[in-house]
Amino acid sequence: MKLRALDITLVGMFVALMAIGANITSIAPFLTVGGVPITLQTFFAILAGLILGSRLGSITMISYMLVGLVGVPVFSEFGAGPSIIPSPTFGFIVSFIFMAFIIGKMVEKNKSTAAFITASLIGMSVNYLIGTTWMYYAYKLWFTAPEGFTYKMAWLWMLPPLPKDIILTVFAGIMAHRLEQTVLSKGQFKHLKRVS
Repeated sequence: MKLRALDITLVGMFVALMAIGANITSIAPFLTVGGVPITLQTFFAILAGLILGSRLGSITMISYMLVGLVGVPVFSEFGAGPSIIPSPTFGFIVSFIFMAFIIGKMVEKNKSTAAFITASLIGMSVNYLIGTTWMYYAYKLWFTAPEGFTYKMAWLWMLPPLPKDIILTVFAGIMAHRLEQTVLSKGQFKHLKRVS
């Protein structure tokens, strides 16, 4: 697997964007709505799949996870280190890898706006499915679950950020499609979604 200098630069850029997205409320506290912080990790993970494709997008998300696990504070609330693995939210970090790969695969052949938006929404669904399921089992198996905690309750906890994530997901699809038509189909970027 050969990575060009441009590939490595883009991976680094998206890892940095993921770190910023995870902690955006530290920079802009007003992005907390009703006590729920508006993070941009899902948004940037979707963009990684749409812009970088399945191979480079998933490499980027793996890199992001590994950078955090070795101790660089790139996770939410500037978390880092292997101690984050058993946390109820670690499943969302794992899901970014699958999101980027699936989204990238879906748009590598079909370049329509509808395909970009559909791929983004499917990727968001993967994020919610893996993340919520991990959270449920984390609470049931090694964390102290609230009394009467059920899988349904875990999903109910995901309702507050859902409208924000749907809006940002659709926006990511539209924005990435626009970039595809204007920038990514030209010059050095042409290879991004075509190299396996």
